[in-house]
Amino acid sequence: MIPKDTQIDLNSVRRRLERKEESLSPYATRSIDAVRGIPELPSATRTEFQRDRDRVIHANSFRRLKHKSQVFVAPQGDHFTTRLTHVIEVSQVGRSIARGLNLNEDLVEAIGLGHDLGHTPFGHIGESVLDQVLVGGFHHSRHSVRLITQLEKDGKGLNLTEDVVEGIRHHSKPEGKFLSRDAVGNLTLEAQVVRISDALAYLAHDILDALRSDFIRLQDLPNEAVSALGERHSQRVSAVVENVIESSWDCSGEVDLPDDVKPWIRMSPELGKIVTDLRVFMFDRFYHPISASLEGRKAAAIVAVLFEHFKSKPDLIPEWLRDLSGSAERAAADYVCGMTDNYALIMAEQIEPGLSDGVFQGRI
Repeated sequence: MIPKDTQIDLNSVRRRLERKEESLSPYATRSIDAVRGIPELPSATRTEFQRDRDRVIHANSFRRLKHKSQVFVAPQGDHFTTRLTHVIEVSQVGRSIARGLNLNEDLVEAIGLGHDLGHTPFGHIGESVLDQVLVGGFHHSRHSVRLITQLEKDGKGLNLTEDVVEGIRHHSKPEGKFLSRDAVGNLTLEAQVVRISDALAYLAHDILDALRSDFIRLQDLPNEAVSALGERHSQRVSAVVENVIESSWDCSGEVDLPDDVKPWIRMSPELGKIVTDLRVFMFDRFYHPISASLEGRKAAAIVAVLFEHFKSKPDLIPEWLRDLSGSAERAAADYVCGMTDNYALIMAEQIEPGLSDGVFQGRI
């Protein structure tokens, strides 16, 4: 029992957590140095990055990820990856790497959970549509930043730390080669961990979905990838995580480096090429074909119809969002982007009955 007259200073909890961060790698990012756009009093029991993680988890846009596509359009099967399970897996892979390299797990977790908040319904299919119709284009990483800085909490934003915002802003990668020192620029090591973990996680779980659906067979995968990464999902995840930790060991602070050398998160050249080639294979044999399929074309048509409908009838969009967006076009994009797959299907049927026929294609 705690004596009744005991005085407890809850702020000591946060200070203890901050002291633990002093033992991290000298290249790690520390929460005590975190900066917010709007200064706030510190939490009594959480570091700044832990607060950011909690704000992401409690955001409306995070909850909506459970009904947003990863690859398959509006999957009805219980075991297909959704955008929500994707960000959880990115966070898990990223934390494993960060823990192995003695980096800040809380920062990795916050970036990982928040990096895809700005995805449209139907994933990259919907993103491509908005990118074509919106002046200035559209990209989910930019919209993720827009959400956390402006749109969440009815226009107040989440006021996350700059380290988390920048990690979310720069997580995306081009097709083809994405592993290079120049590509990560001045990103924190934790942001680099999320950037590589995003690719590693979606390759692993998207291969699992493709195999589960018989879209591709194990023997279709590049032989080098199967040999290096294994045949099972768990083997693929373990192989890439262990390789990143081993190849990036200088980031842990366990290696003496010259002052002018800045370590970065990477894979070995050999496995890096195998993973890059596997990623190219998945784009050619899985991602692009899904987008070009009947269900992919239907999903694209739904997003296009929704955008034009709400652009022409902006009064249907909440007033606070119209005022914040500044134009009917931007307001329509913001509103449509916030929809889940299910809500987009419901709205599309109200506007143009029968438009969603063929979306599911028996994907159960």
